[in-house]
Amino acid sequence: MKLSTGEKISYGLGAVGKDMVYMLSASYILYYYQDILGVSAIAMGIILMAARVFDAFNDPIMGVVVAKTKTKWGKFRPWLLVGTILNAIILYFMFAAPPTLDGKGLVAYAAIMYILWGVTYTMMDIPYWSMIPAFTEGGSERESLSTLARSCAGVGSAIITIVTMQCVYMLGAGDERTGFRWFALVVAVIFVVCIVLTCVNIKEKSTVDVDSPSVGQMFKALIQNDQAMTVVITIVLINCSIYITSNLVIYFFKYDFGGSDWYNAYTLFNTFGGAIQILSMMLFFPVLRKFFTAIKVFYISFAMAIIGYAALLVLAFTNMSNVFLLFIPGFFIFAANGMLSVLTTVFLANTVDYGEWKNSRRDESVIFSMQTFVVKLASGVAALIASICLTVCNLSDDTANAVAESVAGSSVVGLRMTMTVIPIAGLLFAIYWFHKRYILTEAKVEEITHLLKNKK
Repeated sequence: MKLSTGEKISYGLGAVGKDMVYMLSASYILYYYQDILGVSAIAMGIILMAARVFDAFNDPIMGVVVAKTKTKWGKFRPWLLVGTILNAIILYFMFAAPPTLDGKGLVAYAAIMYILWGVTYTMMDIPYWSMIPAFTEGGSERESLSTLARSCAGVGSAIITIVTMQCVYMLGAGDERTGFRWFALVVAVIFVVCIVLTCVNIKEKSTVDVDSPSVGQMFKALIQNDQAMTVVITIVLINCSIYITSNLVIYFFKYDFGGSDWYNAYTLFNTFGGAIQILSMMLFFPVLRKFFTAIKVFYISFAMAIIGYAALLVLAFTNMSNVFLLFIPGFFIFAANGMLSVLTTVFLANTVDYGEWKNSRRDESVIFSMQTFVVKLASGVAALIASICLTVCNLSDDTANAVAESVAGSSVVGLRMTMTVIPIAGLLFAIYWFHKRYILTEAKVEEITHLLKNKK
């Protein structure tokens, strides 16, 4: 039975709330603790990276737990709801560090809150994405829902990207610390409302009833599913490249582009970028798909991103003072990011069918736990690289006078190179890796779907 319009809307709303939370954490946690609260950049980089090492064990195990869950509400919705409520609570406290803490106490608080946030986010993210192959059939329906979900996720990310700094200044009356606390509360409430609507209106229609895998079987299944491993490594490379820029772009506007009202230029740039990212998923991607295969659109998106980063590098070394010039590279980067996020989800969903065909196991939760892990791994690696850049370049709130003046030339050069050259290198390696190893063309996916239907 085809999905109803109500089911599609409800599922999409969950993605909006979910990615609002994720983008707030991924893009502003380093800025909040390092630039506002004064925790050293290196300390924050180590915390964010250590949390990802912990996730290497936590996320796959959560995938197994979800796979073993059997309730009258299904295997996905209970964890989706519980994880959301807990994650929303932790999100608020993560951006509401007690004023009495400083030094080592503040570092410990940041570490505990961020690890707990990662655990609870995993608790809801794995069942959310695992539902795609569980209540859709392969082919156009799955790609359509994946596109919708990623488009809605892009809306959530874009909302945070666009409004965060303006809302922080407004809610905190100019005090960023207070502003982030209240803004986190608002986002947490929206998140819970969105996921409740998803849980109420979405039900898994059919899932292959298989024995739940042990942790050992899970790792064996992932190793045997070469296509799943190909896609998740590609996701790591893509997201790491993008998150390096998203972590540093606020510092670029504050300390390089400069000016006392830097956050207005930052907001304007992000508004444009967010709009382009949404259009890329809802308009550009469907149009390109009429003329090209998904894999060809994937390569086109890579090319656009690299062109955008190259243009940003060139513009950064000019005496620019007009934010509208940054719209040129911004268009290519944000448009590519939107399409890449849709396509990686489609490709990963296809590997579920591939794994069932090859290994006689249908491991939705296990495979999508890898997506959750690698996306967070990419954000951790990117944050570590960004923190090293900030330390080497000596960029922090201690250089607040640089908002009105110029930062040291070497600091600016280091910032510009880190947010452009490293992402280009990461994307080039991602293209090479994917091209060499991915074999699930549209014809192959249709063949596998047909073979699985015949087995049933």
